[in-house]
Amino acid sequence: MEADYRFLTVDEVPGYLASVPALAERIDAGRLVSVGEIGDGNLNLVFLAKDADGRGVVVKQALPYVRMVGEGWPMTPEREKHEIQSLLAHHALVPELVVEVLHHDEGRHIIGMEDLSDHQVWRHALNDGATHDGAAAAVGRYIGAVAFGTSVFGLGRQELADAQAAAINPELCEITEDLVFTEPSVDAGRNEVLPENEPDAAALAADDTFVDAMGRAKYAFMTHGEALIHGDLHTGSVMVRAPQGSTVADSVKVFDSEFAFYGPVAFDIGASWANYVLAASRAFAMGDDARGQWALGLVDQTWQAFEAEFRTRWPERVDPRVWRDSFLEERIAAWRAEAWVFAAAKMSRRIVGAAKVTDVQTLPPDLRVGAARGVLAAARAAVRVSGDRSATAFSELCGAELVRHRTGG
Repeated sequence: MEADYRFLTVDEVPGYLASVPALAERIDAGRLVSVGEIGDGNLNLVFLAKDADGRGVVVKQALPYVRMVGEGWPMTPEREKHEIQSLLAHHALVPELVVEVLHHDEGRHIIGMEDLSDHQVWRHALNDGATHDGAAAAVGRYIGAVAFGTSVFGLGRQELADAQAAAINPELCEITEDLVFTEPSVDAGRNEVLPENEPDAAALAADDTFVDAMGRAKYAFMTHGEALIHGDLHTGSVMVRAPQGSTVADSVKVFDSEFAFYGPVAFDIGASWANYVLAASRAFAMGDDARGQWALGLVDQTWQAFEAEFRTRWPERVDPRVWRDSFLEERIAAWRAEAWVFAAAKMSRRIVGAAKVTDVQTLPPDLRVGAARGVLAAARAAVRVSGDRSATAFSELCGAELVRHRTGG
């Protein structure tokens, strides 16, 4: 292990909460009614504590290895610093859309956060057939605010340099570079698909156009330090809530940004698009075409909200002397086009590579084959488009491939 520190346990949580003033203010540690380990991610321990008055806090501890694998895949626990820095920076820009940080224990790599147990993980809600209208637009607003507020447009030169230096995150970036851009087509021993999808995975690896596109995308990811992006934005890193009986989200919160670094704005956009396609693949595989089309419609909702948020903030740019409106139009068009390829990368890795998603994995095997095949076909098709690179065109292309392959054909 990289650090000699105690792992937090359920039994230790009450005493820990009582010892931290910032957390003790939010919960009565002497009257707890429940403490549980709720982490379902790949990396960390996550505890939720509730007191007799219904108040709660979340305590998250970074482990010195990848949790889903174990000690055989070591990883620095200091990644929690990047999560703290990014959450604080993002919360300052759109506090209503980012989980609130209450406490940071640097020695034990622990973060205390607000309780969102009245929310659902968006991926789980989507899998259950819920809608939460407005959530996709909220994600777009979040990306737009971050793209402007943490970039050359929103920060002075020294402030930007300090933020960039603090956000250097090579170890987690390398995980993305390997799992997202390289290993779906160059297997490092972590890839796995159903036997019926093995020809699809082989076709992806043999597709020179796709592999070349991934090379360009990986280069952009490693060199285009445009903003302090989330770095792992997907429907599993967004919490949603709707009033009883409503289909409209009244709260949307982004969390889990330990992969944050200064990277390409379009990466977060493409990552969100990819997850909507994965949600749509589930619906189409289950024969719910209306639901599938609805999920694909989230692509345009996120894009439109992103663009509107960025344009709204544009007049406040730090240096308008040469960054004129014509430059804005060029940036918007470039990010829209780049999102296609980043989305393709994210789609393929969730089907072929490590860390798959429940949207597809929890389908019965006979339905999963066609869903997986459709997602891979859509990813390969997306990198070939040279004409219309709109969000709507992306949705239409992906929808056609998902429907065409859903029966396994």
